[in-house]
This record gives sequence, structure tokens and C-alpha cells, in this order.
Amino acid sequence: MARVLITGGAGFVGANLAVSLAMRHPDWEMLALDSLYRRGSELNLPRLRDAGVTFLHGDIRVREDVAGVGALTAIVECSAEPSALAGVGARGPGYVVHTNLLGAYHCLELARSSGAQFIFLSTSRVYPIARLRSLNLDETEDRFELASHQELPGVTRDGISEGFPLEGARTLYGTTKLAVELLIAEYVETYGLRAVIDRFGVIAGPWQMGKVDQGVFTYWMLAHVFDRPLRYIGFGATGKQVRDLLHIEDAVDLVETQLAQPDAWTGATVNVGGGRACSLSLRETSELCAEITGRRVPVSGDPALRPGDIPLYLSDCSRLSNLVQGWRPRRSADRILEDIFSWIRDNEAAVRQAF
Repeated sequence: MARVLITGGAGFVGANLAVSLAMRHPDWEMLALDSLYRRGSELNLPRLRDAGVTFLHGDIRVREDVAGVGALTAIVECSAEPSALAGVGARGPGYVVHTNLLGAYHCLELARSSGAQFIFLSTSRVYPIARLRSLNLDETEDRFELASHQELPGVTRDGISEGFPLEGARTLYGTTKLAVELLIAEYVETYGLRAVIDRFGVIAGPWQMGKVDQGVFTYWMLAHVFDRPLRYIGFGATGKQVRDLLHIEDAVDLVETQLAQPDAWTGATVNVGGGRACSLSLRETSELCAEITGRRVPVSGDPALRPGDIPLYLSDCSRLSNLVQGWRPRRSADRILEDIFSWIRDNEAAVRQAF
């Protein structure tokens, strides 16, 4: 019988993974470890319980909390301080570094001692900000597009591939994630760890407590449902900046595939996202949210850039498609926003309190 630990297991990605995998594999023992630091994560505890997932209240920054879990078949490392603005300002870098880097090290040590497979949920934020801002773009009425001619390797009209240059600053969040990727490579080489790195773009869907600096598509829908104003920030303040997005269940499908074939995935690093076919600008997102909710909210403009802001990111998932023949997301951007809206409507009182 498999014994699988999901770290960050009460967060958006972790809880959805734990619940979905428990429902698909009732013979597995599913464990979810979380400190409940992030507001709204407590709303996932009844879901975990009802799915038969064992919840462990612990902090991955604390070695004993992680080591005390015991022997495992696999670890899916979802825990993170995910904000691109983490560490900016008076608070400093301590929390993001200790959570994302030290915490992942504790998880790697547990995987090493258990002989467990290690699936690391990394991020597209490992790619440097200045280089992403330097991309050649075409501007249409509603969005930015990647131009056909680019100066940098690893980028085409389809998006950013794993061959994109990594030199440069990338936010503390992205830096801690890249540092863990380097640690994983050493553990694979030195200790024979069976590990795979998934560089996810934006993951979205039900049960995400969207914030202005993380979970933007859910945040946009929440603002429309609860009639709160929004802002287009930076890049002309027109809302033309673009991100691809991936439904949480598409992410679950991939992780399930990787859990089933640990040896086949060992050493792989892949970009995972919706790609151009499943991407939206903020301007397009506003229109879709208005169409779905029947409500328009005021959107102001602020031309000032924040640290970590980029005009466009699209995932080129060609490497992943070669590993999983023809892989592509099965759920569209429209479907993602509709599912988010349905979840908010069905849980309005609890979501309003957390928003």
C-alpha cells in the first residue's frame, strides 16, 4: 500500500492533490502536513477529513515535524511561500527562505531516509525577471503576444521552454525554488533519489484563496462576485499582460502519472502550464468574469511596476508532451473561471470571510 505525504497539504494545490488522489486511490494512505499559516487554509480541513486524508499539523521549517512523519512511498512537496513579493519591504527574507529552502531540505532528507519518490512543485518564477521583460512583444487590442523574432534562446511564439537562460534575479520566491532544484539534482546524483521537478505556471481552480500577489485569476473572480474594485498595474496600465493558466485537476492528473512511474520520471525537469491555448490577459479576464457573473466592477490603472512584474509568460510544454505523448491541458480557461465561480457561489459565506 502506498503511503504518500503532501506538504502544504491544507493549501490550494496540496489540499486538492490530497483529496483527489485519496478519492482516486482509496487503498493509498494519504497524509497532509501543513502549518495553517496561510489564511483560508483551515477551510480545507473538513475536505481532507471527509476524503479520508490524515491531517498533520506541523511546520516543514521544523526538522522534527517532518522527520516524525515516518517512512513513506512518496513525497509531493507543495509547501511554499508563493508570493512574488515575498521578502520585499520591512519583513525581510527570513520566512520565504526558511520555508521554501530549509523546509524543502527537510523533506529531501525524509525522502532520502525513506527511499521515497520526490515530486517537487517548482515554478515558472525560476526564469529571470529582466530577461522576461526584455522579450520582443506584439501588442493587440486586448493582449501582448510573443513576437516571432526573439533575441534569447528558449523562447518561441509558443512560450518559454526549459532552455531559457537562468542568469539574473528572479524574486526571492523564484530563487528559493531554483535553489531547491539544484539540491534535488545533487540528491539524484549522490543518493539515487527518484525525483522529478515540475515548473508550474499559474495553477487555478476551486478552493484557491486568491490574493493580489498570488492566485490572480481567482482574485479577479472574487472581486467580481463580491463587487470590489480592481487595478491594472504596470505595462501601460491597460491590463494587457498575459499569463497561461492550468486547472488544478490537470495538475493532479500529471502528478498521478508521475507517482505511477517513479523511475521513468527520475531526473526530469519540465515546464507545466496551459500554454498559449489556455492563457488570458487581465483585460480578457475582466470580460470573462463579467460575462460569467453578470457584473462589472470598476478597474483603475496604475502604471508603476512592482518587483517581479512581467508582461507575459507562456509555458512551452514540448518536453513534457514528449515524455507523456501528446500531453496537453484538458480544461480551458473559460472552464477554469466557470469552476471558480461555481465554487465561490456554493461556499459564499466562508469564502467571503477569508477574502
